[in-house]
Amino acid sequence: MPVQNNLKALRAEKKWSQEDLGKQLGVSRQAINAIERSKHDPSLQLAFTIAAIFNLPIEAIFIPAKFTDNSSE
Repeated sequence: MPVQNNLKALRAEKKWSQEDLGKQLGVSRQAINAIERSKHDPSLQLAFTIAAIFNLPIEAIFIPAKFTDNSSE
């Protein structure tokens, strides 16, 4: 199950396009779009790099589904 994230909101706060962020991370705009839509989980290295760019801990950006899915209670 993909992790949920708030990457789109963080990117918007910086007024960066998906392409802007992708260039900083060395990935495509399409990769950023897939991560934002929870269609693709970033590698651990990419997650650390994203966290560093936003100066936040990883868990402030990425939330595993088991912590957001209340249907299994």
